[in-house]
Amino acid sequence: MGKIICTGLGPGDPDLMSLRAHRAVTSATQVAYFRKAGRAGQARRIVTGLLRTDAVEHAMEYPVTTELPFDGPEYNDALARFYDDWASRLREVAQMSDVVVLCEGDPFFYGSFMHLYSRLSGVVEMEVIPGITGMSGCWTATGQPITWGDDVLSVLMGTLPEADLVRFMTQADALVVMKTGRNLPKIRRALQAAGRLDSAWLVEAGTMPNQRIQRLTEANIEDCPYFAIVLVHGQGRRPEVAE
Repeated sequence: MGKIICTGLGPGDPDLMSLRAHRAVTSATQVAYFRKAGRAGQARRIVTGLLRTDAVEHAMEYPVTTELPFDGPEYNDALARFYDDWASRLREVAQMSDVVVLCEGDPFFYGSFMHLYSRLSGVVEMEVIPGITGMSGCWTATGQPITWGDDVLSVLMGTLPEADLVRFMTQADALVVMKTGRNLPKIRRALQAAGRLDSAWLVEAGTMPNQRIQRLTEANIEDCPYFAIVLVHGQGRRPEVAE
């Protein structure tokens, strides 16, 4: 009886993968990863050149992405059946061998793997290897600390209603907004309403070769990739620079 090992791969740069994750990836004989239909998948791209030549790959293709409203019953039903199916399939594979599931960032931070974990925990032996989050890679790429002193950091989803975004943005000292993409125009309007737009940055493909960092006020908000994060750095308490 094998086990299911979910490896957090970090923010995108393979050099930012932990040693433990690297060992799991390079020794795996069964590898699973999420991807959109017809795409290579970001997790699979991160491990290019690292997998064994005889590794068996299981591409878990999402049944829907943006075709249906994410908060609608059809979307939820399609994803529930998708996760049920793959939980069953991975459980079968794990009866014979360990299965390494690849996950961008950290598996327990808004990761798709969480939905498999909730279905398989207690049913099959599992191991989760944490990873550097995508947002950490992005704020480090800006060359500025995201928080100082007693700053409060809020992590928001761009899928939230605009009024909720404004409320949270107004209250927090430092901000991370994930799931941007087609939500970016709404995010920009919310930042403007909260008086935070001039301090906002857009980081695309943080830590990856095609990384781009720009002020949100200067960005093309109609053409935003999925792997983009909006940041507002905190300006909290810090010691004065000595003379």
